[in-house]
Amino acid sequence: MQSPAPNKQRPTIADVARAAGVSTTTVSHALNDKGYVDPQTRERVKETARALGYRPSVRAQRLRTGEAHTIALISSMPFEIAGGASRLGFLMEVAAVAAAAALTRGLALVLVPPVMAGRLPLEQLDIDGAIVIEPTMDDANVAHLQDRGLPVVCLGRQPGNDAVPFVDIHSSATTALLLNHLREQGCGRIALLIGAQQRNSYIEARASYERFCAAHGMTPVIAVADESGGEDAGRDACTALLRDHPDVDGLCALVDAFAVGSVQAIAQAGQRVPEDIKVVTRYDGTRARSCRPPLTAVDLHLDDMALQAVELLFAHLASKGGAQSVVPALPKLVMRGSSASGGGVRIADTR
Repeated sequence: MQSPAPNKQRPTIADVARAAGVSTTTVSHALNDKGYVDPQTRERVKETARALGYRPSVRAQRLRTGEAHTIALISSMPFEIAGGASRLGFLMEVAAVAAAAALTRGLALVLVPPVMAGRLPLEQLDIDGAIVIEPTMDDANVAHLQDRGLPVVCLGRQPGNDAVPFVDIHSSATTALLLNHLREQGCGRIALLIGAQQRNSYIEARASYERFCAAHGMTPVIAVADESGGEDAGRDACTALLRDHPDVDGLCALVDAFAVGSVQAIAQAGQRVPEDIKVVTRYDGTRARSCRPPLTAVDLHLDDMALQAVELLFAHLASKGGAQSVVPALPKLVMRGSSASGGGVRIADTR
């Protein structure tokens, strides 16, 4: 049989699965003579693999023996959100813990840049598995990893894909915590600003906000901004929101970049934070702390989340049948000047 033409992409385990009409797990078991596979199906899979010119990589062989060497940490957020003024804060905070956890297990951790200009840096890397931070519904990184037959764990559930193991980042609880705080601070007209992308955190935040509004007799006011616009997109979205809803006195801007942009918009509208409008955000990082006034945010326990993500991926790498989801500790509120006068920082439980 002739080798595939040089200009053709090397067939993957997913290609074999599609051609044979079975799952990638069945292909793996059939080609490696493990698990229970009907003899006729096993032979059909092997013949399909031969016809396509599929050859298991060294990486796949390492995975079968549990001798993985390299994992990747990937942010699905664009650089305008993951980088910029935050100095990759969220990503780097997760990476520090993930790297230490990986090294103790004999793994190397590769930090993959955020998606830029449509490029997918992951395509050039030889890795054994990956952790993807807050994937979108149609996340290219997750799809690429699955096509390659590689174990993948998400920090934050991927919408519409329950087959991917994940660490729950408590998006509903976080949103409820922030909204209840604004109400306790006297806000009677609270708006929500989220990203336009289909991330589970935005989906859960919207649902949590709508439940909150229904419970307290508020009419929902929801603004969206495209992540690729960064702080400018948050500023523009908040400007439009204040124009259309001048009675808003509280704003939950889930993305820290949007929250900083919103503070700018509020100042440009001749209003003050927190006297006229109180602003809160989710991630307690560099942007939240350096904003003027500093932003009330949430301690997400990223150290615990990162460690749990590595442990979950390691279990799947070693074929130990790891769990499909892990639930970390609930978030805590870090109250600052953007939502309460008097200065200082206070931390409050979700309960």
